Amino acid sequence: MDQSKFDFELKEYKRSKETMMSPLVRARLDETYATLPEMSRDRKVQRSRKAPYVAAAAVILGATVFTSGFISPVMAQSIKQIPVVGSLFSLIEADLGLRAAGEQGLSSKVNKSISHQDMKLEVTETVFDGTRAVYLLSVTAPNLKDGMFDTGKEVVKLSDAIENVTFSIDGKGQDDPDSLVSGGGFFSSAGESHPNMLVFEEILKTPDHNSTGKIPDSFQAEVVVKLAGIDQTFKLDIPFQKATSNTIQLKPNAVQSNDGISFEVSEVNVTPVTTRLLYSVKLDGETSDKSIRAALFDDQGRQLTSLHGEGEQRKDSTLTFDARYASEQGQPKYFIIKPFVVKDHFAETVTDDQFIKGLEIKVDLPEQNK
Repeated sequence: MDQSKFDFELKEYKRSKETMMSPLVRARLDETYATLPEMSRDRKVQRSRKAPYVAAAAVILGATVFTSGFISPVMAQSIKQIPVVGSLFSLIEADLGLRAAGEQGLSSKVNKSISHQDMKLEVTETVFDGTRAVYLLSVTAPNLKDGMFDTGKEVVKLSDAIENVTFSIDGKGQDDPDSLVSGGGFFSSAGESHPNMLVFEEILKTPDHNSTGKIPDSFQAEVVVKLAGIDQTFKLDIPFQKATSNTIQLKPNAVQSNDGISFEVSEVNVTPVTTRLLYSVKLDGETSDKSIRAALFDDQGRQLTSLHGEGEQRKDSTLTFDARYASEQGQPKYFIIKPFVVKDHFAETVTDDQFIKGLEIKVDLPEQNK
């Protein structure tokens, strides 16, 4: 059957759902989110798109220091100079899964760098949970200051200076049918406490969708980065090591139908870092123009933050999705998956009237391996 593939970005991360944080952290997140319209115009850098990673310097000293909201420029500058003990991933606010990886020691320290003239790119830390391969890239250059990069033509944010990124394993990138890499990559700034650092993320295929078989517990990836205004490309060989065996893989193949819509959850993968959901929506002729996505709730009623995903549309009005969510702390006993109709855009806050009645699916989870 002929199929047309499309990539979509679930931009619900902009609302950072239900995350408790100090007013200052919230203000800083709002400042960061104010830049997202520029990032969400489907501006593709070959296969890389920006993802929602926001690190808050306020976490370093504790929220109580800033409850008044007053802080001098000198103090703000001093905060940036404070060395971070432990993992930088532990400072990420918007992605609870990556923050948990940093807090639980699931990240790996690496020391891979490449230099050209006065410019240096260095990978300092990685996280790999079998689904997501994430790495922190630090950039040092005379034309880079406080996250602003001079391309020779204009001064832009460092994240906007990335012209191209490729990520390949065993010489096979996204476009190779035998590649482990699924869909496009995502990247963004690591936050104002580390303005010259970027967070890059790649998604690996699920076993059933991976023609090369089992995803390895460790691998070496070749990353090639091209920056605007720089003729040189930067190639780095980055090692990834799976940090956890605490993984659930289920194929519930659960289906619910109501009012001309059929909703199926075919696969659920859970790690302490990422929850991955493969689902499909089949629409009849009257509802084929609806844009439908799925919200994921755990046994505590917490809605998991939706990160991003890829979708495929078929001529029989069936939409299939590979969606990723940031895992919450703890080991849930079950998930509740609720399809909803998108009103305005994927970044909207979902209200009760958007959920489609009769399509809710409950998936019981076994106890995770220790």
